[in-house]
Amino acid sequence: MGSIFTEALRLIVSGDREVFFIAFTSLRLALASTFFASLLSIPLGIALHFGRIPFKRPIISVLSALMAVPTVVIGLLVFSVISRSGPLGELNLLFTPGAIIIGQVFLVLPVLTSLVYSGLSRMDPRFHETLITLGARRGDVLKASIIEARFIIISAVLAGFGRVVGEVGVSMMLGGNIRWYTRTMTTSIALETSKGQFELGISLGLILLAIALGINIITHSLVKNDV
Repeated sequence: MGSIFTEALRLIVSGDREVFFIAFTSLRLALASTFFASLLSIPLGIALHFGRIPFKRPIISVLSALMAVPTVVIGLLVFSVISRSGPLGELNLLFTPGAIIIGQVFLVLPVLTSLVYSGLSRMDPRFHETLITLGARRGDVLKASIIEARFIIISAVLAGFGRVVGEVGVSMMLGGNIRWYTRTMTTSIALETSKGQFELGISLGLILLAIALGINIITHSLVKNDV
């Protein structure tokens, strides 16, 4: 076991081309999906908190339930839409990086929306009351509240990124785990472990662990600053 771990470290330190290609592919796809999901979920979370939306409570309950949906279920649903027999089959998206991004967007969308909404709900209500007392208009109150909650929103985005960078079901089903194209860290770890080649799997696992640790450190730092 010691020699396997040593070889895994050597792959990282030596800058093995395949290891870092897989790692950068995972990061690229996760960043893209988190970005597109943020464009939708952050405004939706803000609207759920500040807006007078019909059926708000049922919507929030559905979003909370969707957070627990397994990644393979999301992958199956997207697969049925973009496969050759699906309504978007003519776009030839299946087994491409774009397919992974689409699946990850649907995966992280309810997570980001729920985290933004719950974070805004924990804000001191006296903040809004003070602004209104000082004569601030509704638009000014909304803008000031978003600025005040910036660390909450950033923490939610980081949590969403952590969710997609470590998922395996969507990437495997929609990307096909194609070498030098759609292979990610999680799919590579699953493949190499099943083949009994632990060195590459462990090296990618160490990189994934370092990314997760970095996200946690940044998130805790933001929460501390917000307090």
